Amino acid sequence: MAEQNNVILHGMWASPYAKRVELALNLKGIPYEYVEEDLRNKSDSLLKYNPVHKKVPVLVHNGKAIAESIVIFEYIDEIWKDGPQLLPSDPYKRAQARFWANFIQDQLMENTFLVVKTAGEAQQKAIEQVNEKLKVLEDGMKTYLGEGIVDVKNNFGILDIVYCVLFGAYKAHEEVLGMKVIEPEKFPVLFSWLMAFVEMEAVKKATPPHEKVVGVLQVFRQSALKSSSIA
Repeated sequence: MAEQNNVILHGMWASPYAKRVELALNLKGIPYEYVEEDLRNKSDSLLKYNPVHKKVPVLVHNGKAIAESIVIFEYIDEIWKDGPQLLPSDPYKRAQARFWANFIQDQLMENTFLVVKTAGEAQQKAIEQVNEKLKVLEDGMKTYLGEGIVDVKNNFGILDIVYCVLFGAYKAHEEVLGMKVIEPEKFPVLFSWLMAFVEMEAVKKATPPHEKVVGVLQVFRQSALKSSSIA
């Protein structure tokens, strides 16, 4: 059994994909060693364990490497049966969880980053796109969560993790952008869902300090705006 706990996570504190896996391990109560990677100077271990993408996260379990956060979720569920399941056991519910997790990752995440990277008319357009996607997600979650009933303490899985990691630092986004990210009046289910995460110990443990997130967002935004003005 001791060998089963030989787990190493290669991540980077600002990577939402790495944070997903960190949060999943915390939720499952799996002991692990964390290795912080410098993506500008990647370690030999990272290049060895993920030679295809050369990115984080990489989970190394008993010397075997698994890359890509969604793939890692499935692996964790297969190996560690104790604790909350990251993917629902019901096939239909599992398919729906994957669908909405992909929706958040492929559409909401990209547009949310555009809001941070742009200003003026381009930013306004990005905000409108985010609100359109949030409306789709709001309507979808009313059905998926059971008419908007949030129960993250007993049912915290892949979809909750993907949503939480993207919007969990909403206060930092609001400070940098000077606007609300998810307005409770427009998106009551999504706001309630987000607020349900706040007091969870596993979420607190995986959440970077507010000031640190604000700092990296400001640098990211300033760099993006400077690049666009030069272009």
